[in-house]
Amino acid sequence: MKAIGCAAVIIASATSAIAQGTGSEGFFQIYNNTSGNVVVGFYTNDGSGWSDNWLSDILDPGESAQAEFTADSGNCDQTFQVGWLGENDEEVLDDPINIDICAASNVYLDDNEIYYD
Repeated sequence: MKAIGCAAVIIASATSAIAQGTGSEGFFQIYNNTSGNVVVGFYTNDGSGWSDNWLSDILDPGESAQAEFTADSGNCDQTFQVGWLGENDEEVLDDPINIDICAASNVYLDDNEIYYD
């Protein structure tokens, strides 16, 4: 696993937000708000290379997962990229997006946009 300053564990949940917080508190929530796309990968890059997949399981439409940091320090400015389940079970990577991971409480994966607050 590449060191990115912030390692994480993702636990998929079919329920809504487990607890709302911010990356500065050590966790944030990821929501798959798509109508039919399955998330199979979530990766971050702080400039030193892409992390391993944060997801421990797929994230079906309507599901959410909590991302929890296992490191207490790191770069807040990250780039993240989502992997979607494609044809023939291949992973299709979305365009990378910049994020202030310390300010993120929620990351929303919609059909035609990805954003955070």
